Amino acid sequence: MTERPLGPVVPGWSAAADPAGHRLQGHWADLRPLDAAADSAGLWRVFAGHDWVWDYLGSAPPPDLARFQNRMTELEARRQSPCYVIRAKGDPTPLGYACFWTVVRETGNVEIGNVNLSPGLQGTRIATEAFSLMAHWAFDNGYRRLEWKCNALNAPSRRAAQRLGFSFEGIFRQHQVVQGRNRDTAWFAMTDGDWAAIKGAHKAWLDPANFDQDGRQRKALGHFTAPHLVARDPSLSC
Repeated sequence: MTERPLGPVVPGWSAAADPAGHRLQGHWADLRPLDAAADSAGLWRVFAGHDWVWDYLGSAPPPDLARFQNRMTELEARRQSPCYVIRAKGDPTPLGYACFWTVVRETGNVEIGNVNLSPGLQGTRIATEAFSLMAHWAFDNGYRRLEWKCNALNAPSRRAAQRLGFSFEGIFRQHQVVQGRNRDTAWFAMTDGDWAAIKGAHKAWLDPANFDQDGRQRKALGHFTAPHLVARDPSLSC
């Protein structure tokens, strides 16, 4: 029989670490495990009246604080998909949350998902650093692949993936039915091999010297990460 090609051996492989229960801090962002009892009221204040932030999530916006807290309690109970509340460093106000949503420790795959950022957090260096901290943690703790998946119609999320250095992997057509509507899913990922260069791009962008006295970036994150993308999303620019 002709010898057939096989994937490279992964020497010394063992399951990756559990992503639950950590605290992640950077220059501007502070991520702590979701505590539904303590965090729900503050999160509700920054989400209430902005129903559009739920457009691409798995369920419709909750109508009141009680229902929102129930949802956060259910999210906290998902031990296999740990959720982190995002704050500005030194400020107790919760601004949004992001989860290690799909975690397969045995094969070293993990996803940043079920992300909900308040309007005041979106587009800020706090949000960008929060995702960078999650990536750092994942690759520092044995994960080989970090995924980012979103509704294919969610252009801001697709742009964010590219800026952060996730390479486009394609569209899963008719992947899900979410809130009664069809969802095509755009897939992005970076590997531990990609991260070797991308982490330097993140460090360069997050350097305080890259921001002026008003907090405006001097160079965009995409300027640093674009050279390291394996494949670009053909429908968007960084």
